[in-house]
Amino acid sequence: MGDETSTSASGSAQEPAAPAVQGAGSVKQQISNLVALSLHATVPEVDVEPIVEVCTGKFGDYQCNNAMGLWSKVKGSGTSFKNPNAIGQSIAKNLPACDVIESASVAGPGFVNIVLSKSWVAKRIQDMLVNGIKTWAPILPVKRVVLDFSSPNIAKEMHVGHLRSTIIGDTLARMFEFSNVEVLRRNHVGDWGTQFGMLIEFLFEKFPNWEELGSQAIGDLQLFYKASKQRFDDDAEFKDRAQQAVVRLQGGEEKYRAAWKKICEISRNEFDQVYKLLDVQLEEKGESFYNPYIPQVLEKLSSQGLIEESEGARVIFIQGHQIPLIVVKRDGGFNYASTDLAALWYRLNVEKAEWIIYVTDVGQQQHFDMFFKAARMAGWLPDPKEKKFPKTSHVGFGLVLGADGKRFRTRSTEVVRLGDLLDEAKSRSKSELLQRLTENGKIVDWTDEELEKTSKAVGYGAVKYADLKNNRLTNYTFSFDQMLSDKGNTAVYLQYAHARICSIIRKSNMDVEELKVSGNISLAHPDERVLGLYLIRYAEIVEEACTNLLPSVLCEYLYNLSEMFTRFYTNCQVVGSPEEPSRLLLCEATAVVMRQCFQLLGITPVYKL
Repeated sequence: MGDETSTSASGSAQEPAAPAVQGAGSVKQQISNLVALSLHATVPEVDVEPIVEVCTGKFGDYQCNNAMGLWSKVKGSGTSFKNPNAIGQSIAKNLPACDVIESASVAGPGFVNIVLSKSWVAKRIQDMLVNGIKTWAPILPVKRVVLDFSSPNIAKEMHVGHLRSTIIGDTLARMFEFSNVEVLRRNHVGDWGTQFGMLIEFLFEKFPNWEELGSQAIGDLQLFYKASKQRFDDDAEFKDRAQQAVVRLQGGEEKYRAAWKKICEISRNEFDQVYKLLDVQLEEKGESFYNPYIPQVLEKLSSQGLIEESEGARVIFIQGHQIPLIVVKRDGGFNYASTDLAALWYRLNVEKAEWIIYVTDVGQQQHFDMFFKAARMAGWLPDPKEKKFPKTSHVGFGLVLGADGKRFRTRSTEVVRLGDLLDEAKSRSKSELLQRLTENGKIVDWTDEELEKTSKAVGYGAVKYADLKNNRLTNYTFSFDQMLSDKGNTAVYLQYAHARICSIIRKSNMDVEELKVSGNISLAHPDERVLGLYLIRYAEIVEEACTNLLPSVLCEYLYNLSEMFTRFYTNCQVVGSPEEPSRLLLCEATAVVMRQCFQLLGITPVYKL
């Protein structure tokens, strides 16, 4: 569940309810409902959760793996079962009769292999086509989540280092939202640090009439920041004035507050341009928002005896860590830990969040480990072993590297501006698209608007997918050539796969919307069944990606789905075949699921390439 987490809640075992197998939730959840009933009938005296996994062998689609665990609990207790296999046989026999399961068999020490009914799989796909992909949303054990992501520092530019936090956080938010969870998308921007004294004092010095000049006084905020930092480092007298300016700002002096607001406004407008390009929605609640809550939160912790004096600072000693968590600095100022504790208190008590998720680089793992433990010491969070809510998770991610294996930078060793990176991706995408269309003579079929929209969708999508497909904990090498390739596991390849499916449907000249209502899906051919079975696994894939906070799980599914469709299309003629209506519906279902995957990944699908 992230790097440091109060682990996933699965709930305690309860009396099995009637199986809602035709209702909402993933197929795996529905099979688990049936297995729960069987387990209750098989060993009514034992309280046990179903263990159901996707079957990797050729003897079933799903597998119940409870028998061996049950045998260890009941052997020697006068049970009539002779071995785990006998328990497995009983579990298979006690599975309720329904239209979901075609057959069940037992292998080895009680593994129950379950084969799904082809007609039920087909019906589930057709129901989705009629009622929408939202009917395949998984059921998660939370109702409200706070996702803390992106979080750049005011007055500093968003660069490639912010890319991962922003798009990983956005994809997690989209997946939870698809799963009917309320997501509070929080941008915890750094808008209250010591750099503001430096910036404000520099502004007053350079432009005494800054209020008349407005944004023009600052101009390029990045250059302004660098100039003020140089002044801060070189001039001790200016440094003293800057530090006094922080005190005046935090004390609420109007002149300083007004300058602070103007700097934040300029910076925020620059952030918003990048968020618009990335199609990312966030609600800003920066460090300054939580500042008024810090004293009362620290007072609560002090009254519990958690805060101690140490070398002039106020700290919380955390078991397992050699250094303490500093919550008040020697000079009496607050820091990240005090702000984070106040923010967590607010999120738990005011926003009533059940799961608070922080998306930052892995370098902050120790901070979050200490911060979460402090919250548990205060009784705000349960012990992770209890698997209860509320809980917290740190979603760590690795670095973006250049071709030299070092942190990705420009030739001048500057960090790469995120806006420039996205513009470059779109430009390269457009060049390759123009070349391809010119070579195959199809350029005449494209308008300038179509070229622009497609280049943007393919270019931005390539950048996002190249990041999200990796396990987020690892570093990855940024390469335009690799991410814009139309071969292998890339967004460009997947966009082509989706566009090809759309082309097949167009060429059929059949009304797919009418077919959804009047036609029927048949899964007679083995490759039809494999594709159909993988399609209906969509909900449990989203569930897994949400539970483990891993967008890469969804990327892997999307790529595998495109490969399975290719195998189906190679071996099963669609247009002009007797099975054309059924196979067109399978094509449409694949396109719908691919589009939903793209949507969750924040990628705009294209319909022709």
